[in-house]
Amino acid sequence: MDEFYLTFIFLFVLFWVGLALLGVAFVGMELFTTRPVGDTMITTIWTSSSSWTLTALPLFIWMGEILYRTRLSEDMFKGLAPWLSRMPGGLIHTNIVGCTIFAAVSGSSAATLTTVGKMSIPELRKRGYPERMIIGTLAGAATLGLMIPPSLTLIVYGVTINESISKLFMAGIVPGIVLASMFMGYVALWSIFKKDEVPPREPHMTFRQKLIEARLLIPVVMLVMFVIGSMYLGFATATEAAAFGVVGSLVLAAFQGSLSLGTFRESLLGATRTSAMIALILMGAAFLSLSMGFTGLPRALAEWIASLSLTKFELLMALLLFYIIIGMFLDGISSVVLTMAVVEPMIRQAGIDLIWFGIFIVVVVEMAQITPPIGFNLFVLQGMTKHEMNYIARAALPMFGIMVLMVFVLIGFPDIATWLPDNMRTRPGG
Repeated sequence: MDEFYLTFIFLFVLFWVGLALLGVAFVGMELFTTRPVGDTMITTIWTSSSSWTLTALPLFIWMGEILYRTRLSEDMFKGLAPWLSRMPGGLIHTNIVGCTIFAAVSGSSAATLTTVGKMSIPELRKRGYPERMIIGTLAGAATLGLMIPPSLTLIVYGVTINESISKLFMAGIVPGIVLASMFMGYVALWSIFKKDEVPPREPHMTFRQKLIEARLLIPVVMLVMFVIGSMYLGFATATEAAAFGVVGSLVLAAFQGSLSLGTFRESLLGATRTSAMIALILMGAAFLSLSMGFTGLPRALAEWIASLSLTKFELLMALLLFYIIIGMFLDGISSVVLTMAVVEPMIRQAGIDLIWFGIFIVVVVEMAQITPPIGFNLFVLQGMTKHEMNYIARAALPMFGIMVLMVFVLIGFPDIATWLPDNMRTRPGG
């Protein structure tokens, strides 16, 4: 258990997460094993970082970076607004649907929030929508970038436990749509019980006018269908689909006229920085997992949990509380890689499906994005809106409650996460 405590000590003195993990693993190997630490560390880091599956990660990050620098969000708002303005709650739904669509080409919660928020916040403010609803729905809906494929968190989870990335992606589709529908249901209920806060409806548009505006959605919808469909139909592995996505996003940016040498360079540098950060965390996590394996901590902890005779539900509730607490201090990817060496043996011993558990983890990690003091989405929104952190956290609180409800929906109806991956075609290496 000393390694676990030492990790948090390193994190609290503001070490980089990846270096903290490497340092703790090094100390653990040096003190508790007789193996040569240097050789073991080099071998482990090389093995973990040279994984073919991991190649999908920087490619999907680059795809999101390219699209982030296009006029995609502006086109999405214009294309969605005519269809959503007549729904209960009006244009607030553009936050949720816009985030859902962009999440399917970004994979990043922060990129989704920034891209959709830059367009929707000024437009919704101009039309008189309540500030807390604008901010709250945006904070919650942006977390869909962690679940709807291509999710960076699911890639990291899959690499960490050696599960199929393609199957994890398929597992995230239906739960992502269900969660987005729950957010939209909340907006509809708000419009019913708070009618005085809802601005007047947008001017009526004919069906033909709506179709004309909807043409702006065609490029991104086609890209989403191509990337996800190629994996589901077995034409491509996750890595190959990511490569197709990069090419498609470059073509889309070129057609929009927003692809220049400057934007290409910025997207490449942004993807490199993010990929390097995640790669360092994964290297540290791989070495820490090996170190913990030698010390016997995961096995001992799994045996202790088994001795408590917890039911699956009780174990999941304990893990729900555990991840909510550590999510207050760590970002989602760090939470996953830091804990999986200890948590995975428990899950396997309890007989919980690892694909299903990946979606469970992502929902709980999504909560961490909007919980203070280290809720990343809250910081991004604070920079965009200049509101106090407490105000943004209170605005996002209903979304947090909906995510908790989503956990129980997953437990009660596990097929919503497992049906698609169980019935998809796969190619080796996916």
